[in-house]
Amino acid sequence: MPLTPTLTLTPAAPQQYRPNLTPNPSPLRPHCLARERLRLWLPSNPRPRSTSANPAQNLAITDAQLDRILEVIGASWATSTKETYGAGLLVFHVYCDFHNIPDTARCPIEPNLLLAFLSSCAGSYSGTALANYASGLRAWHLLHGHQWKVKPDELKAMLEGATRLAPPSSKRAKRAPITPTIIIILRNQLDMNDPRDAAIFACITTVFYCVARLGEFTVSALKSFDPTKHVTRAHMSCVSDRNGLAVTKFHIPSTKSAPVLGEDTQFATQEGPSDPTAALANHFRVNPADASAHLFTWSHPKGPRPLTKKEVTKRLADLASTHPDLPDLKGHSLRIGGTLEYLLRGVPFDVVKSMGRWSSEAFTLYLRHHAQILAPYLQSSPVFDTFTRHTMPPVR
Repeated sequence: MPLTPTLTLTPAAPQQYRPNLTPNPSPLRPHCLARERLRLWLPSNPRPRSTSANPAQNLAITDAQLDRILEVIGASWATSTKETYGAGLLVFHVYCDFHNIPDTARCPIEPNLLLAFLSSCAGSYSGTALANYASGLRAWHLLHGHQWKVKPDELKAMLEGATRLAPPSSKRAKRAPITPTIIIILRNQLDMNDPRDAAIFACITTVFYCVARLGEFTVSALKSFDPTKHVTRAHMSCVSDRNGLAVTKFHIPSTKSAPVLGEDTQFATQEGPSDPTAALANHFRVNPADASAHLFTWSHPKGPRPLTKKEVTKRLADLASTHPDLPDLKGHSLRIGGTLEYLLRGVPFDVVKSMGRWSSEAFTLYLRHHAQILAPYLQSSPVFDTFTRHTMPPVR
């Protein structure tokens, strides 16, 4: 029996297609939100409804049960991932419509068709975008029970070739890391008694010292807040170890890596004006709200509002444009900056990896461009205790 949702949200209406990205009308591809395309756009051959290889032993699966299966499988991807994959699915079907490729050839897709599709996109889209499009097509196959015939080596070669052809304009400039000094400059530019500024400063200090993603502590839109997916004030707690060392912990109900179970992240009180504990206390003073409210709910003249990612990035951009000592700041600059700050303090690499909740060694890419992180380890007399050598990433 399906679970009853605890919150009813007003469904958003899908936007009109852009003129150059409008698929041919088809009952297989209803006009819907990008995040719903994986589930609602159907292959011409639907998922097999039998539960046994022997037709005599088949148990019929109703449409309602089939919809529930798709919902459960689809829930394994975060909303942002579904939106990205849905965008790729749209581009793929527009390509197929233009080249008169029948629905029966679109799923399961043959390697040659995927190669032709990715090749047509190369030169217009970034390598990352094409990798996401390929992943979206694979997810679409998986969701609807169809075989993915493309071998990993084939796909890798396709994407490497497409990446080399990606236009320079698709390559984003490297994000400048935010530092505690920059956070203090931001604080001096913000009004700590203003509801929005108080919420924004508490948010950026929390994200920075938790080594988190900005999107994990904000909402994508005002109407998208869902306490079962977004962090609320009830998800915050204070814990101490056996030595009395205290940390503030947050449970994020749904993250990109753990959309169902969620993840925990935490920070400790810091010295100086960038202290996230003091910033949170000020935010709660200026913006009182119930425990079920979004963690960074702020008092707008029209009523309480959850803090959106756009609100934070826009405020940072406005401040950076008027202050000579502030670089062009992006949301991801906080995660990069928090990582670098802890590494520069000499925090063991494995600890930083755990703090940032990385399952791979991806975070070590930051080291390639910041020699000062490695400087203490490169001296003839290493600055750090010898035990920290064992926490360095493995040599490759």
